Amino acid sequence: MIGLPSALTIHLAIEPVDMRKQFDGLWTVASQVLREDPFGGALFVFTNKRRNRVKLLYWDGTGVWVLAKRLEKGCFT
Repeated sequence: MIGLPSALTIHLAIEPVDMRKQFDGLWTVASQVLREDPFGGALFVFTNKRRNRVKLLYWDGTGVWVLAKRLEKGCFT
């Protein structure tokens, strides 16, 4: 179970991201493209071009979480 703080900052990547990216690739996007510190405890949200997949990146203080979801129908708006 992920314990998220009540005052969580969320960063949404506007440009689509290659969903083959895992921990290190998403970390690089968060730090170099979004220019945010992934160690800061924020949640980073990435989507693909079709917006039917989403990945979340979160540092919980002990390690990095990557959560993924693929929609079978429709897309994220």
